[in-house]
Amino acid sequence: MIIDFHNHYYPPEYLDAVKAGRSSIKLDYDAEGNPRLHYPGDYNILVPGHRDLDYREKVLAEHGVDMQVATFTTPGVHMEEPELAVELARAVNDAYAAERTRRKAFTFLATLPLNDPPASVAELERAMAAGLPGAMVFSNVNGVALADARYEPLWRKADELKAVIYIHPAHPLGVEAMEQYWLMPLVGFLMDTTLAAAHLVFAGVPRRYPNITWVLCHMGGAIPYLAERLDRGYEAFSECRKNIDQPPSAYLKQFYYDTVNFDPNCIELAMAFAGPDHIMAGSDYPHQIGSIPKMLHALRGLDVTEEERRKMMGENAARILKL
Repeated sequence: MIIDFHNHYYPPEYLDAVKAGRSSIKLDYDAEGNPRLHYPGDYNILVPGHRDLDYREKVLAEHGVDMQVATFTTPGVHMEEPELAVELARAVNDAYAAERTRRKAFTFLATLPLNDPPASVAELERAMAAGLPGAMVFSNVNGVALADARYEPLWRKADELKAVIYIHPAHPLGVEAMEQYWLMPLVGFLMDTTLAAAHLVFAGVPRRYPNITWVLCHMGGAIPYLAERLDRGYEAFSECRKNIDQPPSAYLKQFYYDTVNFDPNCIELAMAFAGPDHIMAGSDYPHQIGSIPKMLHALRGLDVTEEERRKMMGENAARILKL
């Protein structure tokens, strides 16, 4: 079974709200008539795969992918005023829950109105009661870190519900230095995921809430590469030992990592760090920078046992999602 853990879908309820002028997000159209959503340092071109699940089902069948774990993505609802953020998050999650019931090829993770932390707690509980197994959160919320104390009630609730929490990057602070050459999605995204994961671990969030299943996009940014340096910080600086009783790598090895880095050498590094039980196939479909064929080619070309390949291709995702 092949499960693509990293891909994105904008339901029509969200797009209708943006088109009606209710959102603060700038909307225009490309030469082919595809909507474009703009946010600092980047924009997303919403090709048919972003907004038409019938179309997507044909794409999955063409490539032999059994299921996608679809999520909302940038710019997210947290860039709106809190009242509208709550409304849009509910609309997205209601659409996700309905499509999950209708279609065998998709499950979904909730989106949350993260600029309203108490509302995020309520929405996570509501969405999971409707059948969604957890939520995708952004690596920072309008410049506020996920490790900030205001999100402690959210992690407490996620722990209580045994939620899957998937960390996806948002535009980082200092994005104005990344506006040329697509440096924000090419570099800034990866660094912000790395920063968010390291901050959460040093703040002790995964230690306090062991029932959360943490997943990182884009193979964790630079986490597998930098984990040894984080451990050296734990040894060198008392502040880095304040909230945790093991080196950071001990916690980070419990995280899951998707394969939206199609270089086999990088996948092998992540496997050496976290083990094949913690790697999951991901394509970033249908973004311009995503690719289902590259996802499959990279995983099928690895020098691993067939049991390890099956785990990464779908069994690990099925296990944590309780499919």
